[in-house]
Amino acid sequence: MYQVTKRDGKVVEFEITKIAEAIRKAFDAQNRQYHPSVIDFLALRVTADFESKIKDDMIAVEDIQDSVEHVLAEAGYSDVAKAYILYRKQREKLRNMKSTILDYKDKVDSYVKVTYWRFKENSTVTYSVGGLILNNSGAITANYWLSEIYDEEIANAHRSGDMHIHDLSMLTGYCAGWSLKQLIQEGLGGVEGKITSAPAKHLATLCNQMVNFLGIMQNEWAGAQAFSSFDTYLAPFVKADNLPYDQVKKCIESFVFGVNTPSRWGTQAPFSNITLDWTVPNDLAELNAIVGGKEMDFKYKDCKAEMDMVNKAFIETMIEGDAQGRGFQYPIPTYSITRDFDWSETENNQLLFEMTAKYGTPYFSNYINSDMEPSDIRSMCCRLRLDLRELRKKSGGFFGSGESTGSVGVVTLN
Repeated sequence: MYQVTKRDGKVVEFEITKIAEAIRKAFDAQNRQYHPSVIDFLALRVTADFESKIKDDMIAVEDIQDSVEHVLAEAGYSDVAKAYILYRKQREKLRNMKSTILDYKDKVDSYVKVTYWRFKENSTVTYSVGGLILNNSGAITANYWLSEIYDEEIANAHRSGDMHIHDLSMLTGYCAGWSLKQLIQEGLGGVEGKITSAPAKHLATLCNQMVNFLGIMQNEWAGAQAFSSFDTYLAPFVKADNLPYDQVKKCIESFVFGVNTPSRWGTQAPFSNITLDWTVPNDLAELNAIVGGKEMDFKYKDCKAEMDMVNKAFIETMIEGDAQGRGFQYPIPTYSITRDFDWSETENNQLLFEMTAKYGTPYFSNYINSDMEPSDIRSMCCRLRLDLRELRKKSGGFFGSGESTGSVGVVTLN
């Protein structure tokens, strides 16, 4: 006596009548005439065909079905065999559909009652109507990824916990870095039917445009959005208008508070990252500064004092926190440490390391005793740094040139 292992792992008693019934349905589907004794004989042939596959008195249901196809084809019933194959595929499709159907009541209740572990998966998502919408749509999108895009082996590896595919709730790429220079040159626009803003002529306007840009792009990506050379590109606006420090700080405050406003799907703030050069990088030093989309009569290397003002304003704002003294989540700053870094006890150095000691907020990119330059690396988020030297080895680059870089997705191996 032997038993049958079903697809869900259950073990049932073997019944030859079930084989005969499946063969009978295949004959009926082709409108073929048959005698019951022929069906019984074919079913008996099937048992002989899979006998060698029986292990420890167990036979898998897939092995039985493979034998049905083989016996029908060998017996000359090729059309019936095709009908049986089609029947198997239809049954498989129905099983897959059942596995992806969501219980809408359970899905909504699990969020409202905070009983589902995914509610705590992302600490930046606020319990809100927006969070509920993200929870519901994310479940549908995750099923689409696992059922329609990834193959069965990958989907099963994720479901079983062998690995974790991040951000399945979003049908898009992971993170992206954008050219702040391009925003300064062209302004904010390019979307048909939507408002277009001309290039910013003043620091306050640029800060507002950066907030809006990061919020817009965050809705199209699952992960962080990044700007590089933040202080280098902002400094010329300070110089052009001869802004006093208090005005610079107000502009930077508006930027920091703006990017921490929950304007992203799921009632989240845009996940933003900025890289600050601290000293003017070599690849920008000799370029004419750009303000209002136009080149100025001075270069970026002439704006070191203004860079210091931008850095001081940013760090002071981050140290002070919000109205209740809480530290800001965003933007996550990355500082480039090069041979030109001034290690003396300057005011900005003291502020930088005070912020580091208080919050552990910034990341530091160490280029001392390295063959890399700050322009070679783009920090996208807490998980990703891209080496542009590797991108340049590819013809045309993966995501274009310079700052316009990004990543497709993130996977954690458990």
